[in-house]
Amino acid sequence: MGVRRRIAPDAGSAAVGAWLREAGLDAAAPEAEVLAAVDAVALDRRTLATAVRYALEELSEAAEGDSVEVRVPPFGVAQCIEGPRHTRGTPPNVVEMPAGIWLALATGRLSWDAAKGTPTVSASGIRADLGAVLPLV
Repeated sequence: MGVRRRIAPDAGSAAVGAWLREAGLDAAAPEAEVLAAVDAVALDRRTLATAVRYALEELSEAAEGDSVEVRVPPFGVAQCIEGPRHTRGTPPNVVEMPAGIWLALATGRLSWDAAKGTPTVSASGIRADLGAVLPLV
């Protein structure tokens, strides 16, 4: 069952590219530098939202499933990773983080282990590990 796309791939790739240019992070940047830079990125809200939502759609496609909910408030949420599906209330496996951290993870500029070590990333539940499915774009 494919992911229902809301963000056109061209628009999503362009938004992620704009975030990368604004952040000024290449693939070899040290993770400490990445963590310092993601909060300083001044990208317009619409482009940031497009980049985040596109990366969430990529996650849903790369790791189809319903057992983990990934939240990037206020921009979006995605269900991913195969396993038991939750139907009511708070899901048992939830990952939540700010937009900059999410985009750094999705683009491979930050590792899952480094992100988990920050106070702004919350991961609860036995399946709430995105390390095997990242990076995405």
